Amino acid sequence: MPAALPHDAESGFTSTPTFDSTFDDDVRAAGAYFAAVEQRIEGYGAAGTRDAQARSNVRAVLQEARGARQAFFARYAKDMYARLTANHTRHLRVSELVYEAAEKYPGLLPTRRHIDQERALQRQSGKEGREIDQGLFMAHVFADPQCGLHMIHAMLRPKRNAQDRLAEFRRSGFVDLGAATAARKGSVGEVTLTNRKFLNAEDDVAVAALETAVDLVLLDEQIKVGVLRGGFVDHPKYPGKRVFNSGINLTHLYYGRISLVEFLLERELGLLNKMYRGLWCSQTCHELLEDFVEKPWLAAVEQFAIGGGCQILCVMDRVIAEPGAYFNLPASKEGFIPGFANLRFPRLVGIQLARHGIYFERSFPAGTPEGDMLCDEVVPADRMDEAIARNTAQMVRGGFASTIANRKALRVGEEPLSAFRHYMAVYCWQQSQCLYDQDLIDNLERNWEPQKRTM
Repeated sequence: MPAALPHDAESGFTSTPTFDSTFDDDVRAAGAYFAAVEQRIEGYGAAGTRDAQARSNVRAVLQEARGARQAFFARYAKDMYARLTANHTRHLRVSELVYEAAEKYPGLLPTRRHIDQERALQRQSGKEGREIDQGLFMAHVFADPQCGLHMIHAMLRPKRNAQDRLAEFRRSGFVDLGAATAARKGSVGEVTLTNRKFLNAEDDVAVAALETAVDLVLLDEQIKVGVLRGGFVDHPKYPGKRVFNSGINLTHLYYGRISLVEFLLERELGLLNKMYRGLWCSQTCHELLEDFVEKPWLAAVEQFAIGGGCQILCVMDRVIAEPGAYFNLPASKEGFIPGFANLRFPRLVGIQLARHGIYFERSFPAGTPEGDMLCDEVVPADRMDEAIARNTAQMVRGGFASTIANRKALRVGEEPLSAFRHYMAVYCWQQSQCLYDQDLIDNLERNWEPQKRTM
């Protein structure tokens, strides 16, 4: 029989249903309940017109409804995933999965229209947190071993955009993707972040371009080693200079333009995991085989690697930097989890220094004992190209096959896919809540001075 929908006579609102019937019956019960939730929210007016009290009331309604989603996903997330992926035969990226789920199972997840309406408010502080429900759903997907592994597999496949540009890249050796470029230089594939206006910060557009560029380097058979660099920037403080990576685009974050799914989740599952593991092109999904098409990666750091830039260093096989460069994780200024740094940073610097970096904003300057835990060599800026050529040649000197075999062997005990999946389950849920925490909003106002910055 369908899940019960008890009625709260005092509030006039249908209270949280119980899900103890069949999947199809409980889907219908959930749909009816969440339709009533949306009607209640609409009673507070359009999102952009609500006063502070109305916004607070809407958040309370969404939080109340989240309990029902939690109960439903705990029981049925793996059933939803199996149906959406045709019993694990379709490979959907996270964004494709959550928005197909929103259409197929109305009410359980926000639609693209809901998310676009919130982004249109142009303020993170004005959004009401519908992305949290996406984080909750994905946490349950990753908590299931079979679904989680299949999702990792899907996100390690080449992007369609990369496949569309591959013939061009093989022919010309260069592709301009807007916020990033990919260039073949002999047997080296150089990926360059070119988000010049924002000091080579990362945002939705930049991460999408970087992942496509990484795909191209991994797919080109002539390339043996990948190199990641920051391009030249438009900034009076750094005239004619490269900047490696200034972390998350806090201007975009303040204006509500950083996505939970396309940025915070797909960045870790796509861009970073592909540099760390490679592409999972095979149809099989066996985690113990390490069956990835991969290449070693070198990062060349000029100026600094802040936040997300420092996170990237944790998946590199080699890091070189110019004198005066530094690396840090300003998580306490930002108010959220610094990606997978909490898993990977302690392996490089130890747990105590990792806590210093994450909680107390400790910097790691190149050329110091602490910086040497992250950076393998310090080279003068005018000799960076020479150092890149020398280091990349050494990385495959023993032969490409042995380099990759040793890379896989080093990784097996360091971060098996089961550990990655477990971290991802926790990360999806916790990060989605951090993104809408009032402390994050206050940190942006206090530390970023958004009134001085524009999109």
